[in-house]
Amino acid sequence: MPFGTLYTRENNSRSTAIKAVAKANNLDINVVEVPSTPEATPEHLKANGLGKIPAFVGEDGFALSEAIAIAVYFTSQNEKTTLLGKTKQDYASILKWLSFSNTEILCALGDWHGRLTGRLPYNKKTVEENQQAALKAVGVLEAHLANTTYLVGERITLADLFVAGIAQRGFQWFFDKQFREEHPHVTRWFETIRNQEIFSSVAEKIELLETPAFTNTPPKKPEQPKKEQPKKEAPKKEAAPAPAAEEAPKPKHPIEALPKASMPLDEWKRTYSNEKDHDAAMKWFFENMKFDGEGEYSLWKVDYKYNDELTLVFMSNNLIGGFNNRLEGSRKYLFGCAAVYGENNASVIQGAFVIRGQDYLPVFDVAPDYESYSFTKLDPTKEEDRQFVSDNWGWEKGIVVDGKELPSADGKVFK
Repeated sequence: MPFGTLYTRENNSRSTAIKAVAKANNLDINVVEVPSTPEATPEHLKANGLGKIPAFVGEDGFALSEAIAIAVYFTSQNEKTTLLGKTKQDYASILKWLSFSNTEILCALGDWHGRLTGRLPYNKKTVEENQQAALKAVGVLEAHLANTTYLVGERITLADLFVAGIAQRGFQWFFDKQFREEHPHVTRWFETIRNQEIFSSVAEKIELLETPAFTNTPPKKPEQPKKEQPKKEAPKKEAAPAPAAEEAPKPKHPIEALPKASMPLDEWKRTYSNEKDHDAAMKWFFENMKFDGEGEYSLWKVDYKYNDELTLVFMSNNLIGGFNNRLEGSRKYLFGCAAVYGENNASVIQGAFVIRGQDYLPVFDVAPDYESYSFTKLDPTKEEDRQFVSDNWGWEKGIVVDGKELPSADGKVFK
């Protein structure tokens, strides 16, 4: 017998647990996929006066909105269910985790993601606040799951299904390999739940991330269509002028306009990768790369401008990874390392780069967020500058900032 109609959208995270318990309880549900438009059908509005999802209308006319209410209602259709716990305390704890994930985790994740995709206006401060709020909330889960397999009791409950459906967004968008290593209990729990048939039979299939799918940078603005210019009347025919010489094709990258380098940067990249003795590699570098006079190459110290806003080391390292990704257009003209020095909530980002030419701007402005960094030209004839580059590229030594020594914590090579 039909049980009713569920209004939702494909892969809606608040609806995953609802679909899971509906299937487990053999409820015959008609799922209506609602378009992401402000208009809602009269039938949908009967279920939710605001036209939001998920919403439910039973065959008997009973209308219900709000994800938690629907999830509990569907689960309670089986009087013998264990998904609502064994005791009143279990039931109250389940409701607690449903509410916590729905407000503390999903809202922060959704706002964070929305401002990186253009769904919401981008604001750097708001993005970072949402990131910190989401990770703080997940930290609560991590601490709780350190001593228990499931969120409530000794077996899977509605809490696990509902929270996993929401946490999946984090694993789909942000929670990369390094995050998972630093949050082993949440990761173990999520893997356990998503491999349960009750969950996997209805949930979206996702691949775990090596690096975040999104980084905290503004979304690219869509190109505006060119306005058509009004057609001009054809001028009267005159004697055809002598054919002009063809213009030389414009270089694809500003650095292409420079004379060919006597020592290709790729030679250094190969040496850095293959020479196991770091001191020998750096000796080769300073002996073979030309910096004197106008020079074919120049060295730059790169500092992140907003170190006071950095929090967790892995997040700072992801910031470097995103910057490197956006430098792809200058890969042929650039080599360097950027590192996170310090520890969680007390770190800085600093790097050393060698570039083709003497001006950093044509190389770095391919990355929209290059203005978040300051660039200081180094003098390869000065021993202290040479040592700074060698230490940064060697990954073993820390730096001193404001009289405090900060160890090398993490970083990435761009080559």
